[in-house]
Amino acid sequence: MRHHDLPDQAVGNGRSAPGPPNDTELEPDTDQTPRPPMDSRSTSSSGSPTPAEREEQEYDLYFGLNDSQSSLPVPNLKDMHVVDEYLPPVHCLPNEILIAIFSRLGTTTDLLHVMLTCKRWARNVVDLLWHRPACTTWERHSSICRTLGLENPYFCYRDFVKRLNLTAIAPQINDGSVLPFQDCTRIERLTLAGCRNLTDSGLIPLVENNNHLVSLDISLGDQITEQSIYTVAKHCPRLQGLNISGCTRISNESLIELAQRCRYLKRLKLNECTQVTDKTVLAFAENCPNILEIDLQQCRLVGNEPITAIFTKGRALRELRLVGCEMIDDGAFLALPPNKKYDHLRILDLSSCSRITDRAVEKIIEVAPRIRNVVLQKCRNLTDAAVYAISRLGKNLHFLHLGHCGHITDDGVKRLVSACTRIRYIDLGCCQHLTDESVKLLANLPKLKRVGLVKCTNITDASIIALAEANRRPRVRRDENGNAYTIPGDYTTSYSSLERVHLSYCTNLTLRSIIRLLNYCPRLTHLSLTGVPAFLRRDLAVFSRDAPPEFTQHQREVFCVFSGQGVVNLREYLNSSEVQEMHQFDDMGVSNQAGGPVFTTNPASAQGIPPLLQTADGGFEDGDADAVVDDDDGVDVSEMIIDGQPLPNHQVGLGLNTAAAAASPLPPPPLVPPSGRTNPTPLDYVAESSAAAAAAAAALFPQHFLPPIDQTGPVLVSAPMSSTHQAALTVNDEAVDVSLAMAINSAMNTPIAEEQTAPGAEQHGLSMSAVTSSLPRQNAPRNV
Repeated sequence: MRHHDLPDQAVGNGRSAPGPPNDTELEPDTDQTPRPPMDSRSTSSSGSPTPAEREEQEYDLYFGLNDSQSSLPVPNLKDMHVVDEYLPPVHCLPNEILIAIFSRLGTTTDLLHVMLTCKRWARNVVDLLWHRPACTTWERHSSICRTLGLENPYFCYRDFVKRLNLTAIAPQINDGSVLPFQDCTRIERLTLAGCRNLTDSGLIPLVENNNHLVSLDISLGDQITEQSIYTVAKHCPRLQGLNISGCTRISNESLIELAQRCRYLKRLKLNECTQVTDKTVLAFAENCPNILEIDLQQCRLVGNEPITAIFTKGRALRELRLVGCEMIDDGAFLALPPNKKYDHLRILDLSSCSRITDRAVEKIIEVAPRIRNVVLQKCRNLTDAAVYAISRLGKNLHFLHLGHCGHITDDGVKRLVSACTRIRYIDLGCCQHLTDESVKLLANLPKLKRVGLVKCTNITDASIIALAEANRRPRVRRDENGNAYTIPGDYTTSYSSLERVHLSYCTNLTLRSIIRLLNYCPRLTHLSLTGVPAFLRRDLAVFSRDAPPEFTQHQREVFCVFSGQGVVNLREYLNSSEVQEMHQFDDMGVSNQAGGPVFTTNPASAQGIPPLLQTADGGFEDGDADAVVDDDDGVDVSEMIIDGQPLPNHQVGLGLNTAAAAASPLPPPPLVPPSGRTNPTPLDYVAESSAAAAAAAAALFPQHFLPPIDQTGPVLVSAPMSSTHQAALTVNDEAVDVSLAMAINSAMNTPIAEEQTAPGAEQHGLSMSAVTSSLPRQNAPRNV
């Protein structure tokens, strides 16, 4: 029997609860005179409960025991009827704790299993299961609609739906698809992005009886008109977020009505709403002072006045995006009051605002000194003065995009790097005045994760080597006394932070620097080398991802982007012993006769990176909470679309898809002179070779491979050709790749005539002169 099952004596009856005998009761009574019982209320010590009694009272209070049932006195313990019933502890938990536990379950399947356990659990988990129905497939959508249509359901499921997202099945959504949800009158977030078949007839019933709605996303709704907006304005006064991007059939009058009625708006996205005018934006600025984020991308009719009003009328503006607003100039920002600061502003995007100059940037930094993300790409009037102003942001700056700002020089980058040491992302694409000096300074940024240098044609291998060297540090060791010391030549790359590097159309780069970058940056997950001649090779193209389908033929030919597992495979391939021997590169990317790969299996494990940071695609998670989450794949792709151009000298090589540029090949290793020859000629090298040796020599020029026309006979070149050249094409009556003959001709400094073409070269778009002109004659052996 448990302690709390013992009955208590009622205090109101004048009797105290039975307890252990006291010391006075153990002493013998000398006078044998009966004494009256002592009242429990006579002394203060006997009136306070003992620790055991206090614990018993707390237990009864917690489990809600009825004191009235235990208040009757019991003569002795033998007459008591004790029921020793065991109650599992989980049934003693309050509902609040059960709900908190169930909310930790990650999948709807687990929630469903919990719901089928017992009725009490079902009542506590049904709200979690139906809070956000998973309409990710058409089958699930149909099942949810059938459940909502039940006549007598056990639970009122429609009252539990708070968030509804049909974006995953947007192409199949129409007015009939959303009809079962019109009775869900407690929806708070409604997301119908991309539902192009949805009209006002389907949207209006969803919102007209729902005054709990706080967020509405109908972006890309081509058939939504102002009728739906009027309904939202009338029935959804609590609305805080609205996304109507691409809804071009919505009138300005309906948006003004919405701004006047929904005064709690905080987030507004009007992307691609080309019909929006100044009056509409002014209405939101004047009636919605709590706006945190506003996006007016491609609203080309918006001018300066509403932008100034958004700043002056707003209380806590945090994000302002004005991409492509061509009518906005310096006046929108110069009109801001000088004595007011906008400390809440964190993100400013003025991409393609071509009228913006240095004066506007200086004013923005003056009134908003805590901006974290600054995007000024294609603001072509900006100079180093704007960069000087941005550098005043100091440690607040994390993200900077200055692509196509062609007037920026090394001086601006120098000031920027010295002041803004917490930059994580910087894009200086198409800033063609920048040199290796700028990149070497950028390499010193301790938290740099992404760098864009597309079409910075002046940078060389020295820049990439500086980036690589900055990502390795001397390995710190400690002796038996705890003192730190380093060993010369012992480095670690476990502190590397660089993840994405964009080097497309940097035509001066070679394989030497990229190998070092790959080996020193184990966290690298994206490397773009589109249009770099040294990487337009057949053996490297297999690691590149496919070009987007909208690319032109030329863009497909020069496309070279490695991402995810492709970077890992490229690193392992370039560090393999076969490639090392072929190209005579050591593990650091420096030409040498010895050396081994740094990463042969897993680069992360080799450098001490925790395995938990690795992702399935060979990349790494971002462990920095402050890092800017932005997928900048579009940066490199957009540059290729806008600025696609042929390679220098229009030299086209052999890629995986029968076209890739072939220039700046690796220098061949020195040939070993034949035995017994004091002054050998190139023909002596060939004459003493076998077919296997010739093939091995041809393998030194993989970027110049031509598939053999005939595997059994000699390769012929169209006449006229000298006997010396013809002899060079046949070795021991076996076929020799044309690449070897071209290498020999290059070494002899006797180029083949321009009008001569090798058989099969036309299908690759190559002439003999185009190939021989790209061979490194300066690296030919001196004795040839």
